Amino acid sequence: MDAPRGRSGRRALLVVDVQNDFCAGGSLGTARGADVAADISRYLADHGDEYDVIAGTLDWHIRPEGHFAPPGEEPDFQVTWPPHCVVGTWGARTHPALDTSRITAWFRKGEFTASYSGFEGHLAPGDGGEAVGVDAADGAGVTAAGAAGAAAGGEVVGDDAAPVALADWLRRAGVTDVTVVGIATDFCVRATAVDARDEGFSTTVIGRLCAPVTEDGGRGALAELERAGVTVR
Repeated sequence: MDAPRGRSGRRALLVVDVQNDFCAGGSLGTARGADVAADISRYLADHGDEYDVIAGTLDWHIRPEGHFAPPGEEPDFQVTWPPHCVVGTWGARTHPALDTSRITAWFRKGEFTASYSGFEGHLAPGDGGEAVGVDAADGAGVTAAGAAGAAAGGEVVGDDAAPVALADWLRRAGVTDVTVVGIATDFCVRATAVDARDEGFSTTVIGRLCAPVTEDGGRGALAELERAGVTVR
């Protein structure tokens, strides 16, 4: 499957939240998360060169008010959730089956509030490696700011710069077409794809490269996205 193209312009692939806590063994593990991580890696090997920029998003929680169920209370799995992707924990790290070497920028979301869409995130500081959530064992060693700057016309974003939002970063890179893959189809993938469309990008979701929380929820999310004008493949 070739990389989808809508309008004539530069293309971006967004890899959403492929983190340990959303795969088997994690606090919010999806049944197909690990398989999707590996499938995305194969897709990157076969089709990565067809994209002009490749970015990843990370759930990145510190104290997300109201997002985690209070101690002693059961989460409702719609608004409140078990603790997950807490900064500095194993669960926040990228899944080892995901090849991060092609991902040139990382966008963190949800530090202090609930956050589902990657477009609510901001470019990670240029501290690279584990600090941006990459599993250092995979040898990626990505320096987010430097790579993002090169992709976005030479601008280097450091720790002292104003936060750079995903939509702004994509526009600086001249992107018109966005393809979304990752976890979970019925939550963060859906929210990211809707926001990509709302930001004016021609938007595609590759269903086989997404893992849902529930199969019914995933099918419903993809149908909803199609009705909203997102291409689903």
